[in-house]
Amino acid sequence: MSVLVLILAVSAACCLGFGFVLQQNAARQAPLSDFLSPRLLLDLVKVPRWLGGIALMVAGMVLGAIALGQGEVSLVEPLLATNLLFALALSRRQTKQPLGRQGWAGLALLAGGVTAFIVAGEPRGGTAVTDPFRRWLIIGVMIGLALLLTTYAKRSRLSAGPVLLALAAGLLYGVQDALTRVSGQRFSASGLADLLTSWQPYAVLAIGITGLVLVQSAFETAPLRMSLPALTAAQPLAGIVCGVGFLGDRLRTDTAALTWEAVGLAAVVAGIVLLGMHPAMPRGSDRSEPTRNLQPS
Repeated sequence: MSVLVLILAVSAACCLGFGFVLQQNAARQAPLSDFLSPRLLLDLVKVPRWLGGIALMVAGMVLGAIALGQGEVSLVEPLLATNLLFALALSRRQTKQPLGRQGWAGLALLAGGVTAFIVAGEPRGGTAVTDPFRRWLIIGVMIGLALLLTTYAKRSRLSAGPVLLALAAGLLYGVQDALTRVSGQRFSASGLADLLTSWQPYAVLAIGITGLVLVQSAFETAPLRMSLPALTAAQPLAGIVCGVGFLGDRLRTDTAALTWEAVGLAAVVAGIVLLGMHPAMPRGSDRSEPTRNLQPS
């Protein structure tokens, strides 16, 4: 594994983790009438704390895009999942909660799972699939699942809604990461003019804005512990599916390797859940009131 890819991916995860906490700190005060509406972003853009969180997220996405340009999606995505460690670190500083057994267990599972998956799978590049049907099938399934989850989230609102929205956003971000890699490859191979005449960068932008509305709606309606674990778990899984499915990423497929890859991914998800449910994660505020006014902070 390239040291540069490791540094870029972990730096991206740090920016993303810190950014998510700052965004949720602000979004939890947004009016519930903004739920799943672009108006939510217009309200939040007035809050300095949210803008700081967005700036960190953008920095994380840029670093992640550079990492994706240097390494395989199946390698970078598990490393990006460590953003939860940095989110927990900032949350601990805010809440003064000790890490405890739950925190250490979650940390060990997440770090160990990422290591096991990478060591066992040995992600490496290959030839991208040229069959457009396969590519559009995988992208369509991901977007279709995200749409289905969003539909159910809109009905359930304050119960299961935040988790479903976070899962939907994670699926979209996984597709976005795959298309970001394709865009980077087109730019490197043919330059800016060719990139601007292709559909991938515009799809990246559209998916990014849609995912942002979903994530902020999840942050608005529930504590971070309900939404961030689902987001963090869904994104790498979707990204790996896209990477192996149509970008040509190759993993070892012998029985022992597949077993350890499955164990590693399961440990990653378990660690994400434990860390996401840690008492240090922001609880959010009471959403029983119909609306709240945003105050700059």
